[in-house]
Amino acid sequence: MTEADIDAVSAVRVQGWQAAYPGLMPQAYLDAMSVARDAAERRSRFGRRLPQACDLVAVREGAVAGWAALGPARDPDLSGISNTPGSPGVSDAPGAAPPAAEPPADRPAAGELFALYVTPGLIGTGIGRALLTAGLDRARAARWETLCLWVVRGNTRARRFYERAGFVPDGAEEAYEVAGVSVPEVRYRRPVASGAGPSRRPPAPSAPPSPPSPPASARTSS
Repeated sequence: MTEADIDAVSAVRVQGWQAAYPGLMPQAYLDAMSVARDAAERRSRFGRRLPQACDLVAVREGAVAGWAALGPARDPDLSGISNTPGSPGVSDAPGAAPPAAEPPADRPAAGELFALYVTPGLIGTGIGRALLTAGLDRARAARWETLCLWVVRGNTRARRFYERAGFVPDGAEEAYEVAGVSVPEVRYRRPVASGAGPSRRPPAPSAPPSPPSPPASARTSS
């Protein structure tokens, strides 16, 4: 991802929230989300990310079609990192604190997938899988032993996607507030070294078939 991708990434994120979270978050909050506002906030912190944090974009036919962000895990029980609000980094949940420091050298390193969104009309075309594969490659390059993520508890589609990729719930749960409403999340994780990447298993029979399309490629910034 480059700074020139910010507007397109913000559009993917806002559209992704508006498509994924009706019934799970207040509809008025989702309707009020602004691509321009998201892009302004993203641009203001683009140059202040931690060295190990990175953004990945999937490009299809020359246009950004998906976005993922990952970096050192924020949860102290995985990485020993203490969260400090206001520290620069990448995060998707409103008000979530990014990692404040590098993991201690004497503890196993853990990474976190902070966000992964695909343009809603392109879900099911392999873009999410390409982003996740690229993210796991980055996690291996960073020598993280574990990759974790948080997913909204009621987001069954996302949970199935991550489970097919080898992530499993580890028992941790928490909630954050969106417009005065508590939104529960569950944590998933998987070993970084196991397997070559996300499962290539086809979607469940109930899913509509995807039309043939050019594959997406992922590129990154760090």
